[in-house]
This record gives sequence, structure tokens and C-alpha cells, in this order.
Amino acid sequence: MEINSTYLESVHKQFLYYKTLGEKAMQQLAPEQLFIAVNNDTNSIAVIVQHLSGNMVSRWTDIFTTDGEKEWRNRDSEFEMILTTPEEVWNSWNVGWDCFFNTLNNLQQNQLETIIYIRNEGHTILEAINRQLAHYPYHIGQMVFYAKMLKNTPWESLSIPKNKSGDYNKNKFSQEKTIKNFTDDEIKKLS
Repeated sequence: MEINSTYLESVHKQFLYYKTLGEKAMQQLAPEQLFIAVNNDTNSIAVIVQHLSGNMVSRWTDIFTTDGEKEWRNRDSEFEMILTTPEEVWNSWNVGWDCFFNTLNNLQQNQLETIIYIRNEGHTILEAINRQLAHYPYHIGQMVFYAKMLKNTPWESLSIPKNKSGDYNKNKFSQEKTIKNFTDDEIKKLS
């Protein structure tokens, strides 16, 4: 397997993992909690979703022919409360991820060195993917942290539960060595 196809497979799994973390965090909340912002300098989970979706649709639509910062994108409005129902939040979430995965899944390994532009700055597609692999988990981490603060009932851990690292490691080390992406088991566990 060539390194580029391994890379594309790996990043696909990592993005899917973080998408799933965001979904599992939102699913633990009461619908109205998606819209809570504790002060003017924080964003509700709904606003974070709005921003992620806006970024994904802008960055990954027509990547070979248009700048990733589309003229029609109004980034500032992504930080205003536009979404008002849980259905709108989930729809925005899915629109963004569908656009992103549609582009990612159609990339060919020989395109990773192709130059595309984001705000007139040239990036290889590989660099653009890495840029978003830092950006999207950053915001999903905010969502998870915020969801844990907002949840009124016990939190269902999305990773290794507190005080369970020993059990987790014991299970991992009881298995034969294997080469696989860390997300393979984690996505199954979250599903």
C-alpha cells in the first residue's frame, strides 16, 4: 500500500472518530442545552456546530477551482445564534460533514500534492487536510468539554473513564500485537 493511500485512510478514520465524539457529546444533552452560552465570550454548542459546518462547506466545495474561503461565506455570522432547533443543529452538522467526507472520499492519492488556496494562500491538499485535522478536533474538544459541564446527569465517558486506565491497558496488552488505526476499536465502542 502506498503511503498516500495509507494517509487518506488514516485521516478518514481520524475525522470519523472526532465526528462521532461530537455526536456522542451532543446526544448526552437535553435539546435546550445545545443553545446555552454562559457569557458573551463563549459559544454554545449550536454556534460551534454552525461554525464547523460553515468552515467545512466553504473549504471543501469546489476545492480545485475556488478559494477555500468562499465569497458567499459570512464567517462572522457563524458566531451568532442562527440555529434555533435541535433539528437545525443536526442538519447543519450533517451538511458540513457530508460536504467534507464527499470531497475527502473522492480524493486520489496523486492529488495530495496539488496546490489549492485558502484566503489566497497556497496549500497542498495534504496540508489543507492537516490544517483541518487540527481545527475540527479543537472545536469538537470544546463541544465535549462544554457538554460535560452542562450535563445534569452522570456523563458517559467518550474515552477511557476516570480510574479505568489500568483496566483499559490490561485489556489492550492482553491482545496480540497488531497494526491498525487506534480509531478502529474506538469508533466501534462509540457506535
